[in-house]
Amino acid sequence: MKDFILTKTNTENAVLVGLVTPAQRESQSTEYLDELEFLAETAGIHAVRRFTQKLEAPHSVTFVGSGKLQEIKCFVENEDNEIGMVIFDDELTPKQLRNIEATLKVKIMDRTSLILDIFAARAQTAHAKTQVELAQYNYMLPRLKRLWTHLERQSGGGSGGFRMRGPGETQLETDRRIILEKIAKLKSDMKEIDRQKSTQRQNRGKLVRVALVGYTNVGKSTLMTLLTKSEVFAENKLFATLDTTVRKTTVDNLAFLLSDTVGFIRKLPTELIESFKSTLDEVREADLLVHVVDISHPAFEEQIEVVTKTLADITGENKPVIVVFNKVDAFSCLEKEDDDLTPRTRENISLDELKQSWISKLHDDCVFISAREKHNIGELKTLLYNKVHEIHVRRFPYNDFLFRHYDE
Repeated sequence: MKDFILTKTNTENAVLVGLVTPAQRESQSTEYLDELEFLAETAGIHAVRRFTQKLEAPHSVTFVGSGKLQEIKCFVENEDNEIGMVIFDDELTPKQLRNIEATLKVKIMDRTSLILDIFAARAQTAHAKTQVELAQYNYMLPRLKRLWTHLERQSGGGSGGFRMRGPGETQLETDRRIILEKIAKLKSDMKEIDRQKSTQRQNRGKLVRVALVGYTNVGKSTLMTLLTKSEVFAENKLFATLDTTVRKTTVDNLAFLLSDTVGFIRKLPTELIESFKSTLDEVREADLLVHVVDISHPAFEEQIEVVTKTLADITGENKPVIVVFNKVDAFSCLEKEDDDLTPRTRENISLDELKQSWISKLHDDCVFISAREKHNIGELKTLLYNKVHEIHVRRFPYNDFLFRHYDE
């Protein structure tokens, strides 16, 4: 995997490349490159320049046009810039990777391999590491022809403990077989992990399950810490949380299980969705979803759409959802002046203004908070209590009847 999918955090200068297409307008391209730069920063990479090009569709051979690729090459070859990497905002095909690498002669990454790199660096538990490794090998398999170094051969079988190559077997075939064997082994390991996780979930009893979901870096872990009064790792970087954290919490003497899950992102690699299915089981089996939204982000509506679509793909059903608009302390809204929309100076917008705004109409059950500043947490707890209680009553009506008469 050396020089293919990075596994060490090295500060390195990089160039970012994106496209403007009929399906991705210029403003969207800028937002995606902003996010790509944040991803690069999370991986310890310093983005020094951006290149964009307007095309009907990505070029099948070089992603960008040949003229733009030469422009990028001139910038990369300038020794004063000290560029060691070029990162593309979309997933590159094996053919594009080979051709771009042959022209630029530096390390080439796409959004998928960058996200995989971050996941590899952030994985802490055996569960997360196995999922990431499986995703890496699935991504690597169709791209073997461009590996700069061959994979180390595995022990087992043959003379001297090494597997013997068959007559005429090429190094590429050997590497492919090794990866397929690794994938099979990792899938077997994942089945065992899934079995253990399923047993753990069954042993949690009959408590209502609530899952925090949302785009990456919207404040889920900070909210988890606040509601459970336990330390959960939170950081202002993308994908701070990989492993699902589950805590028992209580609101007004009503106990339930609260889980913090991995954040979603635009253009989420299919390899990761497939590999992290067991982590997302917490979402599938949840009774109530709390969708946390960073209201201060200029593209929060699109982030809502990304999460909603991903949830539909994962769960395949309509679960009750509470939408929590977080970071109201950093919210900047638009107000109308002389028939033009101009940005209001960033300031604390009153909760009453937000409750009367169009944002509150995006979902029936929503609340505006700041987890960091602990603003309006009481209203969130009340909404949580009511929703969890409704689910509890439906599931255990006789139990609830006894409790009500006992209280009387």
